[in-house]
Amino acid sequence: MAEKILISSESVTEGHPDKLADQISDGVLDAILAQDPMSRVACETLVATGAIIVAGEITTKAYVDIPGIARKAVLDVGYNRAKFGFDGETCAVFTQIDEQSGDIAMGVDRAMEIRESEMDDDQIDRIGAGDQGMMIGYATDETPEFLPMPFALAQRLARRLTAVRKDGTLNCLRPDGKTQVTLEYRDGVAVAADTIVVSSQHSPMVSLEELRDLITRDVIEPVMPKELMKNPRVLVNPTGRFVLGGPMADTGLTGRKIIVDTYGGMVPHGGGAFSGKDPTKVDRSGAYMARYAAKNVVAAGLARRCQIQVAYAIGVARPVSVCVETFGTSKLNEEQLTELVRANFDFRPAAIIRDLELRTPQYRRLAAYGHMGRIDLEPLPCWEKLDRVDALRR
Repeated sequence: MAEKILISSESVTEGHPDKLADQISDGVLDAILAQDPMSRVACETLVATGAIIVAGEITTKAYVDIPGIARKAVLDVGYNRAKFGFDGETCAVFTQIDEQSGDIAMGVDRAMEIRESEMDDDQIDRIGAGDQGMMIGYATDETPEFLPMPFALAQRLARRLTAVRKDGTLNCLRPDGKTQVTLEYRDGVAVAADTIVVSSQHSPMVSLEELRDLITRDVIEPVMPKELMKNPRVLVNPTGRFVLGGPMADTGLTGRKIIVDTYGGMVPHGGGAFSGKDPTKVDRSGAYMARYAAKNVVAAGLARRCQIQVAYAIGVARPVSVCVETFGTSKLNEEQLTELVRANFDFRPAAIIRDLELRTPQYRRLAAYGHMGRIDLEPLPCWEKLDRVDALRR
């Protein structure tokens, strides 16, 4: 008999306090890159009852209205009334911005007066990583997003929860919310949904029974594949009440939802967050490149699952290691695949920035519902393109 395994993943909506902080940080980054693409940005945000604090290290020729950017992000999410627990019009916004440390900058600055698109190979080789660390990229053929199925479904539920709130289908919902999906696997294949959890901030005027019926009808049923719905346990607001939410209920911080940003806990994580960081930070750019390579490997049919770990030393351009793992799903061995990946993907920071167009303002749209598998976005992020498939098959 096939072994039964339960695997769970979660997501959160754009109104979750941590995700609100991410969107503010990436909103600041986008605004700065729009004026000065060569800027260095490390922007952190804290949101709490009635207040936003934006701090960090920024070196740029641009001038941006940080309080205005923060307020717009809050209002766009839907926190526009005091009764929702937070109001972008009236909350306080504090800023504390310094320049990037010269000690950090010197390992990255060499040749940075030239745009990556104009650099020769020697110049690209002289631009080091902004920090040490490990980044993980992953892809699987389990879903159209090339993401693990429990995670893909949790993300879809979170997006749907926001969509029905914003389009007026469920006026009783408020911005904060979380989703979680547990699937039963047998022989590596998802066969049934075991547990579905949806928690949504809501108006005090709606009863729990009514809310559960509405969310089941308008959120869960349209998203969950019918073939998996074999009498799962469905938990909607299992605490019974979720009126108080957002920054009034929980303090939010940039970089606190790194698993939601990536692969839902199905694979390791190097620990570095994305939001608020310009692309010289390999926490962000290295993770995007590793995803790009892994996705193209799977799409090329070289493996059904592919995990790529890349590691850097600060100030050094070439990664200290690139490791490919396919969990027994490839006809090639890991050494052959690693050579193939290295031959087709340039993991030097300046080359990543060039190849994935990372100087382009595009990050706030990624700051909720994940940075990977975003086939719902137009234009498609460059690391989600499948333009290296033919080269890998040769």
